[in-house]
Amino acid sequence: MYPLQTLHTFGFPVHAANVQLVTSLQDIQQNWQEIKRQHHYILGEGSNTVFLENFLGSIYKIAIKGISLRETDQDFILKVGAGENWHQLVEWCLSQGIAGFENLALIPGTVGAAPIQNIGAYGVEVEQFITSIEYLCLASGTIKTIAHADCEFAYRDSVFKQALAGQIVIGYVTFRLCKNWVANANYAELRELPKPTAQDIFNKVVQVRQLKLPDPRKVGNAGSFFKNPIIDKALFEYLQQRYPSLPSYPIDSQKVKVPAAWFIDTLGFKGRSVGGVQCHVSQPLVLTNNGMGNGDELLRLARQIKQAVKEHFLIELENEVQLVSNTGLIRV
Repeated sequence: MYPLQTLHTFGFPVHAANVQLVTSLQDIQQNWQEIKRQHHYILGEGSNTVFLENFLGSIYKIAIKGISLRETDQDFILKVGAGENWHQLVEWCLSQGIAGFENLALIPGTVGAAPIQNIGAYGVEVEQFITSIEYLCLASGTIKTIAHADCEFAYRDSVFKQALAGQIVIGYVTFRLCKNWVANANYAELRELPKPTAQDIFNKVVQVRQLKLPDPRKVGNAGSFFKNPIIDKALFEYLQQRYPSLPSYPIDSQKVKVPAAWFIDTLGFKGRSVGGVQCHVSQPLVLTNNGMGNGDELLRLARQIKQAVKEHFLIELENEVQLVSNTGLIRV
């Protein structure tokens, strides 16, 4: 059995039957028939994954590296290995005079995980830069390319979490960043910046995230545990009558995004613990492991939160974090 404690940022002391490092899609391609028959999990840096208990199959840790850059008159085109660290890519781009990713600074994880989750922050989602993704299909053992239009990107979602979940291994992501950069600084604390450069935005995002979120190197966590729910306008108006201070972010004429943290905080979960797992004392959207927690305690606390939010606000929270049981993914 192989220890997984250091392979996921929640840090539960669990094990897997086997762990293999993947440095190319060909590593997977050589054994694709065996892999597809067994319980397996494709892992990046483990920042959005929690192993709740011992995993009975094989873990394939993606370490495909490399950044290639070409230019057109209008754009920078980047092809990046799935195992590259996301935040380091953002830093590298800025060092090369390439702007666009700065709002997504300090988001943990790998480049290959970014499109699966459609990572986003401060008014920007990664899908707006993605042109195509190269992956290995576990059903056929062939390497394919999927275009942006077929990725079914949505809020913290994609085809890779739906129809293709568990069916592929991402090897490379190709991005297009426009040379005619325009600052996106209309969200939250970024509004404070007068005529910001890309570096200004990067610095502010890093500063705010470091202040708001616990460092997983010091306190076990996987970032935001629940997605911010998107609800019908009718339900939002009903809730707003009862809770005038409820924040909101209109999606369109029929849908409104509301912050899960507000509901959790309003219900008094901030600082509440179940065993060694706690709802963070200052950021209620983050659940933490004090070093002595386990998967059962995490599920108990998460389910308490989910049930209370549904009872009081008629909203069904959905976990953003990937929760892995002994044979595969589960939901709260």
